[in-house]
Amino acid sequence: MAIQSITPFLWFDTQAEEAANFYAALFPDAHILEVSRYGRNMPGPEGSVMVVAMEIAGQRVSLMNGGPHFKLDMAFSFLVNCEDQAEIDRLWTALGDGGKPSQCGWVTDRFGLTWQINYAGLPGLMRRNGQKVMEAMMTMTRIDIQALKAAAG
Repeated sequence: MAIQSITPFLWFDTQAEEAANFYAALFPDAHILEVSRYGRNMPGPEGSVMVVAMEIAGQRVSLMNGGPHFKLDMAFSFLVNCEDQAEIDRLWTALGDGGKPSQCGWVTDRFGLTWQINYAGLPGLMRRNGQKVMEAMMTMTRIDIQALKAAAG
């Protein structure tokens, strides 16, 4: 039997639908596919959202309201490769609103999900002058494409 797909399955306390709606509005190619609800005699309150299935940039993602037992952390993140500074700035600002910025383009949003908002051309810059590009990137929170290009030489 062949595997049909692998889907990230994210655990939230009670904010899965709110997070999914936020991500669907933030990414132009994102949309909610399905919302399932807890029924009678299930672990969550009857009628409340259990799982939201969505797609972001062609990647199916499931978000579940599972209660406070587990928390998202930086050990899992979504890498978003952006073509230009305007897209980096837009996503960084929106995801960082109520969240927490980190080093090298990483930002944890207000729901606890970590994102790497980076430049799609970074691998090419790293091939040109990886050490200098990495040194420059290590000083950044939000990625600055022009500074990375300058570091690459």
